This record gives sequence, C-alpha cells and structure tokens, in this order.
Amino acid sequence: MKRVSLITLCLFGAISALSVAHAAEYTLPGNGSRIIGQNQTYTVQAGDKNLQTIARHFDTAAMLIIEANDTIAPVPKPGTVVTIPSQMLLPDTPREGIVVNLAELRLYYFPPGKNSVQVYPIGIGQQGLETPVSVTKVSQKIPNPTWTPTAGIRARSQANGIELPPVIPAGPSNPLGRFALRLGIGHGEYLIHGTNAQDSVGLRVSSGCMRMNAPDIAALFAQVSTGTRVTIINEPVKYAVEPNGRHYIEVHRPLSQTVEENTQTLPITLSPTLASFITRSGGDKAAIDKALYRRAGYPVIIPAAKQAASPESVLSVQNSTKAAAMNAETAETVTHQEKGQG
Repeated sequence: MKRVSLITLCLFGAISALSVAHAAEYTLPGNGSRIIGQNQTYTVQAGDKNLQTIARHFDTAAMLIIEANDTIAPVPKPGTVVTIPSQMLLPDTPREGIVVNLAELRLYYFPPGKNSVQVYPIGIGQQGLETPVSVTKVSQKIPNPTWTPTAGIRARSQANGIELPPVIPAGPSNPLGRFALRLGIGHGEYLIHGTNAQDSVGLRVSSGCMRMNAPDIAALFAQVSTGTRVTIINEPVKYAVEPNGRHYIEVHRPLSQTVEENTQTLPITLSPTLASFITRSGGDKAAIDKALYRRAGYPVIIPAAKQAASPESVLSVQNSTKAAAMNAETAETVTHQEKGQG
C-alpha cells in the first residue's frame, strides 16, 4: 500500500488544461450481456500536471488509471501513452436506480424508462470510516446544502490543527458542493454529494459519504427522484460469460482495512456463489489466476479450459438458477493470494 499511498499524495495539486468530460452513458447490452464500453489510450501532453486531471477529462478515477497501467508515474512524462479503463462489466445486480461498487470507485445510474446506463467516478469512505454496503434509497434531495460536521469529524480535524465551525453555509467553499442526495441508512449522515476538493473524487478520503465531480452530481441530481433505489456493493471481482461464449473477468484491487496494507497483494476472497460460478463456467484456471494476480481493473478475456465441457447457458451469477439454488454451505470459497508485485 505504501507505493499507492505515495502516488495518491502526488495526485493532489496542479490544475491541467484538460477539461472535464461529460459522464459516460452506454446503451444497455441485450441478451444477458454485461460488457459495456471500450478502453481508450491517451498520450500525455506537456500541460498535463497529474493523473487526477487526466482522469477528470475522461470522467474516471485516477486509481483506476493506476490499476490499468500498473507502474505509471504519478506525474507521467509528456509522450507517455496511458490506457484509460473505459470498458467494464456491469455489476451483477438488478439494473435499477443507483448501483455503487465501492471496490471499483464507480457509481452506475440506470435512468427509468431508458435503455442506458450512466457511469460516474466517486470518492468513498477512508479506512475506519468505510461507506456501508447496503440496499437503501434516496430519502431526500438537497440543493445548495449546508454542512454540519459531526462531532467525530470536528474532533479529527481539531487533532490535525483545523478548527471547523459548527455549520458551513451553502456556497463555493462548502465541502458538499451544490447538490446532495441523502440516503436512508444510518441516521441520515450518508450522502452522495459534490465537493469543493475536486482531486478527492476517485479516492478513499471521505467520512463515509460518496463524492462526485461537480458536473456529475448536477446531472445525477437532475434525474434522480426521492425513493430511487440505491444498491451499494463491494465486489473487486466481476465475472461474466457473454452470449457469444466469451469469458471475461474484471479484477480490482480490494479495499484495504489499513493504509499499510498493499492492495496489490492483499488476498481476494470470493463469495461462495461467485467462486462456484467461476469454477463451473469452464474458464482456464491459469488465466483466471493471472488476472487475479494482475488486478488490471478492466475486463480480460479468459479462454476456455482444455477439454472443458461447453459452457452452460448461464451468463451471470444473478441469473443462474443453479447458482441461486446452491447451498452456500457446500459452495467453495476461493481465497487468492500471490507473492510479489503485479
């Protein structure tokens, strides 16, 4: 984790000439498919100051760029060709409302009545103040929010020599930005909101809320209604068998519990259902292990195992009748840990 921490520190700072891109919106794939988008490449220009500004241009997270490029410098040299991870597998959840996958630092929004999905980068809770996994709803829409720091936030700030006022009024200096969506969990303290610290989007720095770029929260706020379903998951591994028979695995670095943990080598524990699905799908185990080791953060094609039976007509864990009926006590839990750096 130390290498990533140093990169994270370098992400803050200068403003690039790049502009913020509009949110990515994709037509929903049919026939049970889950893959959307295409990866892109970008050649670093002389005016690009850091990865965070490049990430904002493509409306993605800097940590996802780090995953995709592995050994990239925090301030890449002009001429460096950077992979932008804009291909992904949809989370294996109902395509309804807002779906957040904490492990990939992304928020998916499925507009009602439209055959599309919008994908946004988010900042999430730091170690010890994690954003909770849950199924909830939007309980309140708050334009021009004021911010009332909790006692815990004020105490932590005071320990760092910062005295926070009891209430910060709405305006450009407000940490919640111009728009906030209150969620129906806890005591109402969890929000999806904007921020006055744009470089914090795509990182684990909040007290549990989810932060968005200003254009993104404005767009989401305009579309979402009170009562919208919100599903928050934490799944670093996504696996799909597409209608054309191709297997894909998308592996992200798991969320660490402490800043000292190395997320490149931290063990990944698959749920019994997902582990069973991957085993039954017939993908090549060596290729799956390689992807679990590399943790590239975008879909990787997995060839069929030698002498493997033809794949069942099962496209995902969620829509697998057998997986749903399987007794979790007899399903296999797979923990993957490799030595060294990827």
